[in-house]
Amino acid sequence: MAKKTAKKKVAKKKATKKTARKTTNSVERVQDNAHEIWLAGLGAFALAQEEGTNLVRRGGKLVNETTGQVISESSKLFERLVDEGKKLEGKGRKMAEDAVGGVRSDVEGRVDKARSQARTNWDKLEKVFEDRVARALSRLGVPTSDEIQELSDRVQELNKRVRELSKAQKSGGTAKTADAKTTKKSPSKSPSSGASSS
Repeated sequence: MAKKTAKKKVAKKKATKKTARKTTNSVERVQDNAHEIWLAGLGAFALAQEEGTNLVRRGGKLVNETTGQVISESSKLFERLVDEGKKLEGKGRKMAEDAVGGVRSDVEGRVDKARSQARTNWDKLEKVFEDRVARALSRLGVPTSDEIQELSDRVQELNKRVRELSKAQKSGGTAKTADAKTTKKSPSKSPSSGASSS
């Protein structure tokens, strides 16, 4: 019985470890891969350096004969390792960029969607607010902007007509006053002419 419960606990721990591994997201995997690639490159460099050092020590007796060969082999090995490191770095970088690019586009899409939803909600809220303010002003007897504009247009039209009437009256009034002056002068001339004749 105790063995069965112990086996169940071990199975549960294994299942928990498996689900924990599965839940690591792709960005962490890419970062881990990139780090491992970097470490592999450092290890390869260290091995190449160690191997070169060992070759130099072993060939101490034959230094004059083998020095050129050791240097050549070491540099070839180093160049080969550098090439492999470049390939792995490129693959790791591409994987990281792909993962980050996918996440970035997803986040940008969500932000744009949230922004457009916020604009829509704001516009609706603004419309509701404007309607409520308009109703409140209407209850208080405050005229709307359309009514004020209509009154302003009517006042301008009336001012225009008043100016026209005023001009007409002045031009017509000048003629009347000129007629009135001539009418007043002619009777005064006649008595004065009558007075001079007497």
